[in-house]
Amino acid sequence: MISGMSGLIAIVGRPNVGKSALFNRIVGRRIAIVHDQPGVTRDRVMAEAEWHGRPYTLVDTGGIGLLRREKAADVITAAALQQVDLAIDAADVILLVVNVQEGIVPLDQEVAKKLRTIQKPVLVVVNKSDNYQATAGATEFSALGFERIYAVTAIHGNGIEDLMDAAVGFLPQWSAVSKPAETDEVNADGDAVTPEEGEEGEALPRRRPDGPKRLAIVGRPNVGKSSIINRVTGSDRVIVSEIPGTTRDAVDVPFEVVTEAGREQYVLVDTAGVRKARRIDNSIEYFSVERTKGAIARCDIAVLVIDAMSGITEQDKKIADVIVEQRRACIVVVNKWDLVAEDVRKAREQEIEVRQGNNRDRDDRKKRLTTLSEFGQWVQDRLFFLDYAPVIFTSAKDGFQLDRLLEAVRYVASQLKQKVPTAILNRTLNDSIERRQPVSDMGHRLKFYYATQVRQAPPTFLLFVNRNELFSSQYMKYLTGEMRKAFGFEGCPIVLVPKPRPKTIDSVRRFRKQPFAHKREGGERQLSPLAERAVARKAARSENPAAGRGGPRSSSRPGTKPASSSFKTAKPGRPETTAVNTRAESSSSRFDKAPGARPLKSEGWKSESLKPTGRKPAEGRPSAERRKSAEGRAPTEGRRSTEGRAPTGGRRSTEGRAPTGGLKPTGRKSAEGRPSAERRKSAEGRAPTAGRRSAESRTPTEGRAPTERKTGVRKPTGRDTADRKPAGRGRTSRR
Repeated sequence: MISGMSGLIAIVGRPNVGKSALFNRIVGRRIAIVHDQPGVTRDRVMAEAEWHGRPYTLVDTGGIGLLRREKAADVITAAALQQVDLAIDAADVILLVVNVQEGIVPLDQEVAKKLRTIQKPVLVVVNKSDNYQATAGATEFSALGFERIYAVTAIHGNGIEDLMDAAVGFLPQWSAVSKPAETDEVNADGDAVTPEEGEEGEALPRRRPDGPKRLAIVGRPNVGKSSIINRVTGSDRVIVSEIPGTTRDAVDVPFEVVTEAGREQYVLVDTAGVRKARRIDNSIEYFSVERTKGAIARCDIAVLVIDAMSGITEQDKKIADVIVEQRRACIVVVNKWDLVAEDVRKAREQEIEVRQGNNRDRDDRKKRLTTLSEFGQWVQDRLFFLDYAPVIFTSAKDGFQLDRLLEAVRYVASQLKQKVPTAILNRTLNDSIERRQPVSDMGHRLKFYYATQVRQAPPTFLLFVNRNELFSSQYMKYLTGEMRKAFGFEGCPIVLVPKPRPKTIDSVRRFRKQPFAHKREGGERQLSPLAERAVARKAARSENPAAGRGGPRSSSRPGTKPASSSFKTAKPGRPETTAVNTRAESSSSRFDKAPGARPLKSEGWKSESLKPTGRKPAEGRPSAERRKSAEGRAPTEGRRSTEGRAPTGGRRSTEGRAPTGGLKPTGRKSAEGRPSAERRKSAEGRAPTAGRRSAESRTPTEGRAPTERKTGVRKPTGRDTADRKPAGRGRTSRR
């Protein structure tokens, strides 16, 4: 990194000629507020810039709107003119901005007369030269007494390059001093330090030196922000007045503090006061508030200033909420303590007298604040969402405890650099989780696996959990408080980022629908290489089903042949097709299919012309052709037909029996070997069985008394009635 004594270029001129627009165009950022209203810029707005490798400092000033011997109407106008004089005295090159559309006016002549008295190069910048005629009229301003005249357009950027080439050429000689590279270590004096070597001679990783810390001074209007900056820097760098809204731009004020450890560089950012949104009635104040929010977002440490007379208001809490949302380190400063110090001292003396006198009439329920520590605790209770920020009581008027403010800044800056070892971090989190387990109403339990620090400013920790939606904000606050107890981080926000465990990766063996890679010119679709290999394996198994794992299952019966996994069928008018037993192949093809291949439509028989039935064929079951040929076979030898059999001895035929009137199903299972329906029909012509009378020959019973059923008394079983199981309990009713 190369740096040295850079020059300073100041932009001056009368009000409303485009100085702030030119400043933003040269720097390349919207820093200064640009508005049609004259007198918007009051303080000196500075920015570090670079032109073709040459660094310099550019300063924007307020307009010079007073003639000679004319007095300022208010304090702010007089302070703005004083800021212009300071910028002219410190500048190496001066850019005098005029308006070509208005020509030379008395204020331009007054400013030019003032600049001719100093021995510094002055470049006349003729702004708003939008067309050729306006550019030709730039020669009119040679009457101001300066030779170098440049016609530019600040809004469009025309003529800026020629202007900056000439301005940089007038800067003093730049003595470049080599400083350590961004990856080198530096000591307190800024000298490079040789990196240490490890045990095996390897260079350890080098640390990047820290730049100047940016401190944004924010708060409500008229709380003493500018006064604190002037008191710390020891100069009238920014305008201070009792009128609220004096500061409009975000003004950067660099300063350096010399300590025992070395020199520390800071940049104080003075911001405009933030009022309530409903009270902002003009665009200038709106842009001022936006600059303040931008300063909070770009700073390293935000200093929230509170008025000791008014206490903590609603607007103070809103500004503190912006700091919390931007995740910035914070220090709370209670300013104007000199106005209440006398009252606090008297209250302290009265409190001591009451405690020594043991007054019984005293109401102890009301808490009395008499010390700075008690007031500090009260402030943290009111700003409960910012309770990690240290509270400093100061007075910019007499410098009370401003040294403690600088100490707090250095301490918070050191806390931002803190790096927590991973082992200690996980041990601390495990102890905190054991003391208080996370609670969830989603039916799942939050589990922590691992934690590590991934960033230092602000301290950011990555937590690996099972499900991030179970990580509630209440439990996050609990873990944040436990980490503050263990590691400090005073004044720094702690950011916990839960990262859920990745979901289970789908297996490549599962059936997936894989899209076709592309289409050929003829319209045919082309399979992916994995799908083509899967089709080839399936075709090979169908041709030789007995090979490998794809063969059919063998029958469990001894002496039977294994069932064929395919057979041919033919129907009249249709070609002969081949059906494949997909169930026989399911045990192997299920795991051999390529990922993304389409699953089979059915688990049954699959063919090109037959529809699957979904039934599993029995092993060893004869085919349809064999069943048809079996219908014309002769009866088996050794088995006589029922026609030639003699009637069974001792059994009468059914001729003499009474008709049954149709048999009703009994629900009984037919016994094995029971004669079929044809045999029962042929048995109708048999003679009645000897020894058994038919129903017609039976004589009805006459004079016989009806049979009475005897109800016996159940004998006791020895069990108690209480031990018996109630009827119907334990039984499952079928509906």
